Amino acid sequence: MTQAQSIEERLFTIRYKADDKSHLIIKDQDVCAKCVDKDCNYFCPADVYLWHEEDKMTSVAFENCIECGTCRLACPTYNIEWVYPTGGYGITYKFG
Repeated sequence: MTQAQSIEERLFTIRYKADDKSHLIIKDQDVCAKCVDKDCNYFCPADVYLWHEEDKMTSVAFENCIECGTCRLACPTYNIEWVYPTGGYGITYKFG
């Protein structure tokens, strides 16, 4: 019996050409600071968002984004702006 791959192992197989400019933008870091649950740290399957308590801000590792669009819908305050990456950049899936 083969062991199922972890999310991290599966994400490693995806090709991504990162742009210099993020296609994911936190509209207002003050809104993140007031957010109680910090949902973005949990709903993103690629761990793009990370809350830094010491800096009172959310960092965005847009280079890991798999373009699923969850963040634009799941943020309870709609504080994340999501647009498609510039043409020629972004994710390439192996099977389509």
